[in-house]
Amino acid sequence: MTPAALADLVRASAKQVLSARGLDHAVLPDPVTIERPRNPEHGDYATNLALQVAKKVGLAPRDFAQALADELSGAEGIASAEIAGPGFLNLRLAADAQGEVVRRVLAAGDAYGTGAALGGRVINLEFVSANPTGPIHLGGTRWAAVGDALGRLLTAQGAKVTREYYFNDAGAQIDRFVSSLVAAAKGEPAPEDGYAGAYLSDIAAEVIRQEPSALSRPAAERDEIFRRVGVELMFGEIKKSLHEFGTDFDVYFHEDSLHASGAVDRAVEQLKESNSLYAADGAWWLRTTEHGDDKDRVVIKTDGAPAYIAGDIAYLRDKRERGFDLCIYMLGADHHGYIARLKAAAAAMGDDPDVVEVLIGQMVNLVSDGKPVRMSKRAGTVITMEDLVEAVGVDAARYELTRYSVDSTLDVDLDLLRKHSNDNPVYYVQYAHARLCSLHRNAAELGIADGDPGDADLSLLTLPREGDLIRTIGEFPSVLTKAAELREPHRVARYLESLASAYHKFYDVARVLPQGDEEATPLTHARLTLCDAARQVFANGLALLGVSAPERM
Repeated sequence: MTPAALADLVRASAKQVLSARGLDHAVLPDPVTIERPRNPEHGDYATNLALQVAKKVGLAPRDFAQALADELSGAEGIASAEIAGPGFLNLRLAADAQGEVVRRVLAAGDAYGTGAALGGRVINLEFVSANPTGPIHLGGTRWAAVGDALGRLLTAQGAKVTREYYFNDAGAQIDRFVSSLVAAAKGEPAPEDGYAGAYLSDIAAEVIRQEPSALSRPAAERDEIFRRVGVELMFGEIKKSLHEFGTDFDVYFHEDSLHASGAVDRAVEQLKESNSLYAADGAWWLRTTEHGDDKDRVVIKTDGAPAYIAGDIAYLRDKRERGFDLCIYMLGADHHGYIARLKAAAAAMGDDPDVVEVLIGQMVNLVSDGKPVRMSKRAGTVITMEDLVEAVGVDAARYELTRYSVDSTLDVDLDLLRKHSNDNPVYYVQYAHARLCSLHRNAAELGIADGDPGDADLSLLTLPREGDLIRTIGEFPSVLTKAAELREPHRVARYLESLASAYHKFYDVARVLPQGDEEATPLTHARLTLCDAARQVFANGLALLGVSAPERM
């Protein structure tokens, strides 16, 4: 019996209790909250349903809890139902009913944990979107890991997700990038407002290789060559880095295309015609303060040129025209003001502001030997994705960046992530999966063939540690549902660590394989079946984080 199935049973029993007394069962929540008690001695699961609804129907909580306990005590799969405190209900499952979770996992395989909570939703998920003026820094690397994991989570809940990267290839930052490339090609220092780093010399050299006469051309032609070739080379490096990090996108959208196609002009005219913009001080303004911004924002500047937000408005309009009913933006810590601006843009176009959702990620710092790491080998002034991957590998980098809420600043301890010990979270989880794979191989070597999970007598799994592992496995679907709902992939990582803990504790007290001349018993097969289910959940969870599930370590 899964936690979801138990919640359905408790609700149905509560409905029966209320109906028998002629009371309104519409007060019952759906779903009913089912939780695991902190103290396992209190039961397998607990619910506060009686405390939630009893007074609404004129009953004392303990009286309602007692009636509910009496109703549940006769239900299939329930070993006991006991009242605690002011009206909590502690539940214990029959061993065979509890073991059904194991069969469900093995029957579903890779699909175990998936759901349909977001079925029918068409989501545009935009993340990373680093300026094409240098390698991806640590903040962008965090979004590459978290955004990719979130995309997998949303898809696992039934949504149709398009991963999108917005290339900011228009504006002043590209002009500074071009001037920096030209300076590097000439062997001169970078301009005061330009970019620095060895990567610029590499790109500048490649521009000259492709266009040998670039530096001898008139300034305008020269700059256009460095813009066209240099930006494309930088794009290529960014895409390559992301791909090697395990993050790929469905769409690479170029900001410049919005201006070249006239989409920005059309969006601005639409807003003027609908009176969504107002003129003041020689400029056109959008009322972003109505959506929480600290001040209204200029859309068309006094010189008639569009401000940066004009492109954002056209871009949102483009996304909606492509059929997305939810547009999620994952932005850096310095972009908090964009929440109000993007929602104001949606409202100005006559849309629901809630079609826009903005996630803000905080900074990432690297620490080694207890000291901050500040200088990149290649980028000079910032630490890059390549620096982190070179230091700890893709798996450790992705896992570490994903296991914390993006609301918090993250200090990545390089020394910890290099350790092959249980102190290293990614090693701890991957080792549990590898240990289970080893167990599976050892069973095969002993001639203990994989049997049909339906033939295993799971009612034999009566040890407390066995029950704890089964219940932890059973929580996986609800963890994924909540993680997708809250846009918090770190919940999956933390769950996997709790699963690893439950498995290691089980393995310490429950001998799985026979030793010496011993023969395999029904308990052997039951425990192997439980271990196969745990191995499947580890694989599924790590896949959602974009982290490998090694079979040997």
